[in-house]
Amino acid sequence: MVMSMTGFGKAETEWLDKRINVEVRSLNSKNADINLRTPSYLRELDSEIRKYLAQQLHRGKIDLNIFIEFNGQSAPSKINTTIVKAYMEQLKNIGGTESERLVLAMRLPDILSSDKESLQENEKVFIFELLEKVVGDLNKYRSDEGNELEKEFLLRISLIEKLLIEIVKVDPERGQKIEAKLRSSLDNLKIEIDANRFEQELIFYIEKFDITEEKTRLKNHLDYFKQVMENDFPNGKKLAFIAQEIGREVNTIGSKANHSDLQKIVVQMKDELEKIKEQLLNVL
Repeated sequence: MVMSMTGFGKAETEWLDKRINVEVRSLNSKNADINLRTPSYLRELDSEIRKYLAQQLHRGKIDLNIFIEFNGQSAPSKINTTIVKAYMEQLKNIGGTESERLVLAMRLPDILSSDKESLQENEKVFIFELLEKVVGDLNKYRSDEGNELEKEFLLRISLIEKLLIEIVKVDPERGQKIEAKLRSSLDNLKIEIDANRFEQELIFYIEKFDITEEKTRLKNHLDYFKQVMENDFPNGKKLAFIAQEIGREVNTIGSKANHSDLQKIVVQMKDELEKIKEQLLNVL
């Protein structure tokens, strides 16, 4: 199966007196590049979250955001009303209206008192349940996009296979033209030659342009590409390696072509292969 590296997942819910929002998104990357943005009291979970994301998402540029809003009296920071009243009393000597003194008092030190929030075990379990949900949504997104990529790859591979059939048809004619060209050039020299030696040299020369092995290897690489795409996961890196091997055989055929029609077919093959390579950058 083929999966994309691009995806997005989001979940928002309430837990006791908190509203929890979890978002995860991923883009293509050579390795697992994980970035976390979490509240300070959840930082102790960072290593576990990173390990979980790496196991489930394998690779990609992965951004996880966990936002928590506290409701009412549960907020970790509270206004110290005793200190505010004391400031207000002192500010009476300065003058001004009560609202003006209140604004000034709220800017003075120690107005807010903070109670350190501690992570409870049941909240940790709830966070990971949400994380599992958003990762599942992201993988569903990846799978849907991967199905479209798979259709694209099958189309391009099919076109290359059809072009390979055209090469097989053109190849015998190409050999005949190379031989005819050599004999014509030699005839124009109007010199006597050793016929046996000429036939030996001709065979050697034509063998240099033989592409039988390249055609066979190219067919094998195309079949292997489809096999890996169907059976292996994750397979993005392996498919990229196979695409390189396909390109190597196509380039070799082009360098040995010595035939205009064959060169045109090679150019078409390279065009289709380039489209495959572009899309492979986003395969998991």
